[in-house]
Amino acid sequence: MADPPPTPTMANAAIADKVARLKVVPQRQYGIWVGTALALLLVALIIRAFAVNPAFSWDTAAKYILHPPILRGLGTTLLLTVLIMAVAIVVGTVVAIMRVSPSPILRAFASVYVWFFRGVPALIQLIFWFNLSLLVRQISLTLPYIGTVFSARTNDIMTPFLSAVVALSLCEAGYMAEIIRAGIKSVPSGQAEAASALGMPYRMILKRITLPQAMRFVVPPTGNEAINLLKMTSLVTFIAVDDLFYSAQSIYARTFETIPLLIVVAFWYLAVVSIMSVGQLFLERHFGRSDKRDDAMLIEILARAITWRRRQSDV
Repeated sequence: MADPPPTPTMANAAIADKVARLKVVPQRQYGIWVGTALALLLVALIIRAFAVNPAFSWDTAAKYILHPPILRGLGTTLLLTVLIMAVAIVVGTVVAIMRVSPSPILRAFASVYVWFFRGVPALIQLIFWFNLSLLVRQISLTLPYIGTVFSARTNDIMTPFLSAVVALSLCEAGYMAEIIRAGIKSVPSGQAEAASALGMPYRMILKRITLPQAMRFVVPPTGNEAINLLKMTSLVTFIAVDDLFYSAQSIYARTFETIPLLIVVAFWYLAVVSIMSVGQLFLERHFGRSDKRDDAMLIEILARAITWRRRQSDV
């Protein structure tokens, strides 16, 4: 009597049994092994060069880490970074809103601003504002029927510190304007159109709908710009602002301990950048919480717009 033909269940079981007996051998990634070995060798050579070479003078560098002039210079660098970034965000936001404005004149003005301040090197802008007195000898405010209310020499107002804040703020605002404009453009236009159809004015649309959603796209590049600005503040050395780098220069110009002082400067820049990177990570997580609930956010925004419209009607 012939055996019955195998059923599909029996065939699948036989195939599964054969697959289970197969020996899986992972593919050898020779390129990754070679690359890893070369990277480890390079790291070992760098560590050996830093540890063995006496010219680095690690003991001298450690002596200057908490040196009072170095700490004062670090404080000036941090103050410059905070002030410049705050002004740049405010000015950049205004310019970005002008760039997406319905007015062609505002768009043209903002475009020229971004074109100019992104095109001219920051060092040239810094030196220009520091030498503003060559163009304007005196800054004064005169009102009709009142006379001169305020008058002062330009050199007395445009100190090196203020010149650095003005120059780098205007320069950084050009980059921030493009970052914020890109964030505004990333928000679907349908939401603004829906709010406009409900009667919400353009200013309120930006405040309640567009800018809050744009933040999650604005924060990461803004963090990068803040870190870049921290390092760019070293340019103020050219106009004798007593920042971190200038303080180190003042010391090694007397002691000729150039390499140890540069190590100290690099250490503090790396330390501050590391702290800023952690802060940026938390900000990105905070503003990125809505990534998984976009529909709920849209419903909430439309509900707020409708509520606002009803309140306006009641008034």
